Amino acid sequence: TMNRKFFDIMLGFTGGIMLAASFFSLLLPAIEMSHGQYFYKVLPSAIGFSLGALFLYFLDKLIPHVHVNKDFGNSEGIKTDLHGTKLLVLAITLHNIPEGLAIGVLFGGALLDTPATSLASAIALTIGIAIQDFPEGIAVALPVRREGFSRLKSFHYGQLSAVVEPIAAVFGAILVSQVTAILPYALAFAAGAMIFVTVEEVIPEFTEGQYTDVSTLGFLLGFLIMMVLDVGLG
Repeated sequence: TMNRKFFDIMLGFTGGIMLAASFFSLLLPAIEMSHGQYFYKVLPSAIGFSLGALFLYFLDKLIPHVHVNKDFGNSEGIKTDLHGTKLLVLAITLHNIPEGLAIGVLFGGALLDTPATSLASAIALTIGIAIQDFPEGIAVALPVRREGFSRLKSFHYGQLSAVVEPIAAVFGAILVSQVTAILPYALAFAAGAMIFVTVEEVIPEFTEGQYTDVSTLGFLLGFLIMMVLDVGLG
């Protein structure tokens, strides 16, 4: 078992890191590297951001999954006969797709030596995402353990939910390195996808309980840490 208060604080912390990373590491560099002025300068970021949000929206509708703090019977996506544990793994997998994509795109931009991206900022984002992956892994492993699985099996399911992250990272890095012109679109795409996940899944998960005040402090702490990492290292 886990103390629900502590768990909500960790979920808030996760949301704060994801939101700060979306802005400081992805959206802001996307706008800075775009050419033109006024509306023309923000247009690539607006297009990429919208496509990223819509991409996660349709994935959310298609992939069967269940939210962390919900009963296994309250699944979303297409109807399926999958077990509750697998639905939970799929939910965290949804979180990890935009996170991996964001890391890969930023490393791809650093490889191209573009002015708005750097290796330091890519490393800062990786550290931030790695920190917030801890509570996500716990969010899978503990419910699986409560269902009667062994500790090793529970750990395995927690790790399984993150398998898609390095795959998405490699895909994002290769895509950006091959097609330089799409970099601002790709950065904004990853930002839109991450913000969709944050608002649609992470924030409701820590604001529906009785510990909203302290979980909000956790959110602000996560945002602060990611902001300091990105600006301090990047």
